[in-house]
Order: sequence, then structure tokens, then C-alpha cells
Amino acid sequence: MKHRTPVILNIVIIVFILVVLFYMFVQNTSFLSSPYFWGTVVIGVILAFIGNAISGLAENERFKLMTADEKAAFLKEKEIPFFKRVYDSAFKKQSDVEEKDILIDHGFDGIMELDNQLPKWWIGLFYFGVAYAVVYLFAYGLTDFAHPDKEYEAEHKQEIASVAEWMKNTPPPTIDNAKYSADNIAEGEQIFKTNCVSCHMEGGKGGIGPNLTDDYWKNHPEKTLFKNVFHIVENGVAGTQMQAWGKNGVLTGFDIEKVAAYVYHINQEQADAVGGAAPQGDKVTWEK
Repeated sequence: MKHRTPVILNIVIIVFILVVLFYMFVQNTSFLSSPYFWGTVVIGVILAFIGNAISGLAENERFKLMTADEKAAFLKEKEIPFFKRVYDSAFKKQSDVEEKDILIDHGFDGIMELDNQLPKWWIGLFYFGVAYAVVYLFAYGLTDFAHPDKEYEAEHKQEIASVAEWMKNTPPPTIDNAKYSADNIAEGEQIFKTNCVSCHMEGGKGGIGPNLTDDYWKNHPEKTLFKNVFHIVENGVAGTQMQAWGKNGVLTGFDIEKVAAYVYHINQEQADAVGGAAPQGDKVTWEK
């Protein structure tokens, strides 16, 4: 007759399973503060004690039916600590007598085969894996658990919300505090391609609008190139097709700061565009 598993160990296993299940379905640790989770834990603990009591009654009845030798062997084995019994059961090697009983009646090259059972720890892991796979498939099929697309969508929404919160609490740059940063060039180029290439052409070499890569400027209200571009993009130029992108609400201060960084880059850090439009306006020497 097998010995009972200690009720405390059953309770630990039940709580562990409940934590795994709740986490799989909720996908965060908020369930730890939920009364439903702790109510389920309490019910599980009560059922563990009830099951242990019923197992004790059944064990007593089976013990009465055992022979004197079986009772003595059972009581002797019961004196061994539970975890040592489990370890011995999982890794115990059979005796020579037991090997004769499981010897298969065939061999090859003097090698005989034993009809060994699979280790109990292996069998336990196998059944645990099967049970977990069933729960996993159920969670995957009926919940958002382990869906990469849905996880990405949730994280994307969180990121958008955090950006919106940052934008709400962070005032956009103005011409007074905007600063040139090489980190803004790539995004500024994308903004330029979306809004500016129809007039200034690819790379700012000029078309309907002036060439932005040379030293000649028709409008230069500011003393530095970066702030001059910021001023023109924000306020536009009266009497021309250059609209006030900032004041019209098309571009934010963050967008203008980035596109101004891109224009500064193609004007000051790159050579004049090959095949660019003819110079227009005055030759300007910008302050650094």
C-alpha cells in the first residue's frame, strides 16, 4: 500500500497550479490582489484537507486487511521521511534478484535486455507536460494568452498612450528653445519627404521652392540657419506658396525641430546638391 502525500505538499501544489492558471489567463500579477483568486485558494486548501481526511480513513481500512508482515513493512517504511522515500523510489536500483525477474528471454552478443520501467520522475514530468499542454491549448484558443499579435497590439497601445502622455506633459519646442540634434535628422528627412519635396524636390535641391543646399536665401529673418528654417516653417512666407506649417497646425513644434535639423544637415554638413536649382536671394553667412 502506498503512503499518502503530506497535506502541506498537496496545498503547495494546489497554490502553485492556481497561480500558473490565473497568470496564464490574466497575463499579469494583478490577480494576487483579487478576492476571487484568494477565495479559490481557500477552497482548494479546504478540499486538500478533506481529501487527506478521506485518504486517511481509506488507509486505515486497508491497513486492517493487511497481514502482520505487510503491516510491519508498511510501518517501517512510514518511518522514512517522505522526500527520501520519493528519492529512493525515483532512483532506486533493483537488486540482482529483481533483475532476474525482469530479464527478457533474448540477447545479442552476450548482451541481455532488462524489462526496466521508466523512471518515475520521467513519468511524472511527462504527465505534467501533457496536463500543461492541455491547459496551454485551452488558454491559447480561448484567451489572448501567448498570441504574439495581440501582445504586440497591447504593447503598441501602451506605447502610444505613453507617448501621448509625454506630449501632453511636455510643451513642444519653440523657436526660443529649439536645438539642433543629429538624432533628429532621420525623422526630419521623413517629414521633409512627406511635406516638402513637392516644392523643394528630393534632397532639397530646389524646384518650385528655392534650393536649400546653397548659401543663398530669399528669406533670412534669423541670424542662425537652424532658427531661420524653424521660423520659416512655423510662420511661412507671405505672398508665396510657403505656408505656415506650424501656425496652421499641420506640423508640431517637435516636427519643425526635426525638419529644421534635416535642412541644416543638407545645407551645412553636405555638399551642394548636384543639379540643384540656381541660387535665389542673398548670400548669407550664418552665425554659428
